[in-house]
Amino acid sequence: MSDQLEELIKEIASKHGIVVSRDDPILVLQTINNRLLQDSSKAQQAQLDQYKEELEQLALRWGNDAREKAERILNASLSAAKDAIDQLMQEGARSTAAGVSKEIDAALAKFAGPVRDAHRIAKLNVFAACVTMAAAAVALWVVLH
Repeated sequence: MSDQLEELIKEIASKHGIVVSRDDPILVLQTINNRLLQDSSKAQQAQLDQYKEELEQLALRWGNDAREKAERILNASLSAAKDAIDQLMQEGARSTAAGVSKEIDAALAKFAGPVRDAHRIAKLNVFAACVTMAAAAVALWVVLH
C-alpha cells in the first residue's frame, strides 16, 4: 500500500508539479477510493460466482430436461415401431393363412371327384357282396332241401 502511495505522490508531482505529503487529504480520498474499488471488485466477483453457479444449475437442468424429452421421444418411437411391426406381422399371418387355405381347398377340390368315385365303388362292392351272399345262401338252401 505504501508503494502505491509513493507512486501516486510521484505521479502527482510529475504531472501537475505539486508536491503532496503523506497526510494530504487528497491521499485520504485516494485510499478511500482504492478501498471502495476493492470492495466493489469483491462484490462483483461474488455476484459473478453466484451467476456462474446459477448458469451451471440451469445448464444441468436443461440437460436433464433434454435427456428426459429425448427418452420420451425414443420410447414413443419404439412403441410406434413395435405396433407397426405387430400390425404387419398380423397382416402377413392373415395373408399366409388365406393363401394356405386357398391351396388346401384347391387340393381338396382335386381329390373330391376321385373320392366320390371311390365311395360309389365301395357301395357297389358292398351291394355285390350282399348279392353274392344271398346267392350263396339260396344255393346252400337248395342243396340242403
